[in-house]
Amino acid sequence: MSDETGTPAGPQPEPIRFFGTTWVEHDGGYAVRRAGVAAGSLAAAVAACFVLRFAYQGLAIADVGRLVTLLLVVMFAVCSALAFRHTLETFSKRPDPDRQASLRGLLAIGFIGSLLAYFLRSLTEAPGERLHREEYEAARTQYERRSKRRTRNPSKKRTG
Repeated sequence: MSDETGTPAGPQPEPIRFFGTTWVEHDGGYAVRRAGVAAGSLAAAVAACFVLRFAYQGLAIADVGRLVTLLLVVMFAVCSALAFRHTLETFSKRPDPDRQASLRGLLAIGFIGSLLAYFLRSLTEAPGERLHREEYEAARTQYERRSKRRTRNPSKKRTG
């Protein structure tokens, strides 16, 4: 069944950033998009590392001391590791909005970890594809089960 626009009846797939709904059938340049997302996220992570290197050199020139430099490096490393783990988790389950809001600062500081997680996931699938596919297939199955029960005309119901 489909409506007059050609859209099939029932639940529709949720679009994924940079991929739209091409993840459903892996069509419409899906492989090229995945390669582009992987290359783009890796290039952004490398560029971010250069920016952080310049910041580190600025601290060395300012001669702020070893303790401040060490604390800054540890902060970026820890935040990046936490952001990496959190980003990978969001690809397999929906994040809690309140927790997401409370982690916003940490994720901003550890943006390199998020970029690297995006890169690694792009090597195997569109980031978040597995989660979206599971939800879409469950919705389709539920819709088909419900529509099978309603195939008969209730006005022709037997009374016996």
